[in-house]
Amino acid sequence: MARAAAVPIASGVWRIPLLGDFVNGFILRAADGQVTLVDMGIKQSGPKVMAALASIGSGPSDVTRLLLTHAHPDHAGGAAHVAEQTGRDFGIHEDDAPYAEAGTTAQRDQSFLVARIMTKLMGSNAFPPVTVGERLTDGQVLDVAGGLEVVHTPGHSPGHAAYLHRESGVLITGDSIFNVRGLRWPIKSFCSNFALTQKTAHRLAELDYTTAAFTHGPHLADQPREHIRRFLATHPTVD
Repeated sequence: MARAAAVPIASGVWRIPLLGDFVNGFILRAADGQVTLVDMGIKQSGPKVMAALASIGSGPSDVTRLLLTHAHPDHAGGAAHVAEQTGRDFGIHEDDAPYAEAGTTAQRDQSFLVARIMTKLMGSNAFPPVTVGERLTDGQVLDVAGGLEVVHTPGHSPGHAAYLHRESGVLITGDSIFNVRGLRWPIKSFCSNFALTQKTAHRLAELDYTTAAFTHGPHLADQPREHIRRFLATHPTVD
């Protein structure tokens, strides 16, 4: 079995390093033992998600909710395996739900030459499709370990969303901002609308949290909101 150690980042919240720290999933466990999994990595990562779950003493029957930040193959690739193991459907923002169900991504930002070339050569990145049982909306608060707020931050994909867990103070940022060798924007050619990505990322500076949990890169627990605000102030948006 694939082995993956879950990294505790707050009470009841763990980060799952699926490709080192470069690709992460997350576990949230309520006091009653119910588990929510967020993002499942690439296609080969499904067994690692389940191994990480076992590493904290939980199993498939404890999982009551599966969530995706968005429908890209490095986040939804392992989703079908995890759905099969847990018997659960997925929750994802309503604007990305059709892509998750089709196993494809939204069109890349065609204002960039690299994106146009990638589209011609590769088409839409494919991953095993999943059943979406819950179409989420901005501001919705899910009954997850004390409440998990959906924060719609479109641009990287039409339905890209961050998740704010107020009880633990953890913000799962999704791909609005990477933390790979420092804070940085996601790769432009992988976004559906890069300019919109930059604009909606500013929502992350308005939220109240004590840990920023990045889907690409290690989490930040030392004044993360101030770090993100500083990054946004020094990396202005594109008009």
